[in-house]
Amino acid sequence: IPTADFCPVDNDDELTAALKKFDGSGILKTRRMGYDGKGQRVFRNMETGGFAGTCEAMGNVPLILESFVDFEREISVIAARGMDGSLAAYDPAENVHRDGILHSSTLPARIGSETAAAAQAAAAKILAALDYVGVIGIEFFVLADGALLANEIAPRVHNSGHWTEAACIVSQFEQHIRAVAGLPLGNPGRHFDCVMENLIGDDVLRVPALLAEPDLMLHLYGKAEARPGRKMGHFTRMSRHR
Repeated sequence: IPTADFCPVDNDDELTAALKKFDGSGILKTRRMGYDGKGQRVFRNMETGGFAGTCEAMGNVPLILESFVDFEREISVIAARGMDGSLAAYDPAENVHRDGILHSSTLPARIGSETAAAAQAAAAKILAALDYVGVIGIEFFVLADGALLANEIAPRVHNSGHWTEAACIVSQFEQHIRAVAGLPLGNPGRHFDCVMENLIGDDVLRVPALLAEPDLMLHLYGKAEARPGRKMGHFTRMSRHR
């Protein structure tokens, strides 16, 4: 499965060498436990060298430096695998990020049927190769020619799949429980076009106005304090025209 070009980085010397390979630019990421832009540092057109302390500042954990990718859009596929090897994949969502945090997921994504099928097939291949049981989220870059580059894997229910609780017969949450409990996987079919949007920080103040909309499902997380960058909930706005 194609990915962006990358180099493993375990110390500052390896970071210097990797940046030299990528002409001084790239995104340094932790290999595990990264989310919402956390565990990342961006380098742009920097001369190589002089990065002493970078790896320590990022926790002395295994890292990778990825090259930048010229992509048209980002999509994700939520998929599940049962104990018996059965598979179920939801339609790809088109995602928009702001400041490294998911802002919205739109269904259907603006991609062709072949690209959508390729994303779902890649997800199935990853699930089978890992002998994985449960729900997984896989993010892809879509290039101008429709080709896909796998970007990140989240071995859990995923923020870009929250729309499934409002617009699908079986949500990603129910699907995960079915999978790990050894129950038959449910139908991942979608019965609405929709847009899921996160409520981040003071966005939660929009709740009274959102509740006035007739075709909207709201999910608040019960967090007591709204802070910049903190996800307070999400809503899914559905279309009646599917």
